[in-house]
Amino acid sequence: MLKGRFEGPSGLPVQVLLFGLAVPLLLRLKLERLALWLEPPSSPPPHGSRAEAEALVRRIDVWLRAGRPLVRPGCLTRGLTRYRFLRRAGFPVSLRFGIGELAEREDHLEGHCWLVLDGEPLAERRDPRPLYTETWRIPADGREPV
Repeated sequence: MLKGRFEGPSGLPVQVLLFGLAVPLLLRLKLERLALWLEPPSSPPPHGSRAEAEALVRRIDVWLRAGRPLVRPGCLTRGLTRYRFLRRAGFPVSLRFGIGELAEREDHLEGHCWLVLDGEPLAERRDPRPLYTETWRIPADGREPV
């Protein structure tokens, strides 16, 4: 599935860990610049099934957890890292950001980010769309943030 620089026993896991470590610094960029930086330098051909995307997400999550406590937990680290590496693998995912007031924590707004593949959330325990009002997104081509 992943070719070139991702081949080998440590290539992709090391890149995921390094990227996860860099997320707090990346979040200091203006959102439009961040979106352009996350996008692959050239458009990879569309690739793989939803099951393959989910398998890559699971591997990315394992590598991020292995980097704790240096790699921060949370949806921002997961979302940005997943988006970057799924896009580089050719999956047409978009990254959505939203805010909502969750029933279990009244009078408390909470933010969340999640990936969308083929119009459906990817690798979420529950569908975030009814829980969060979308405020910003990086579309599947990463070119024109909304």
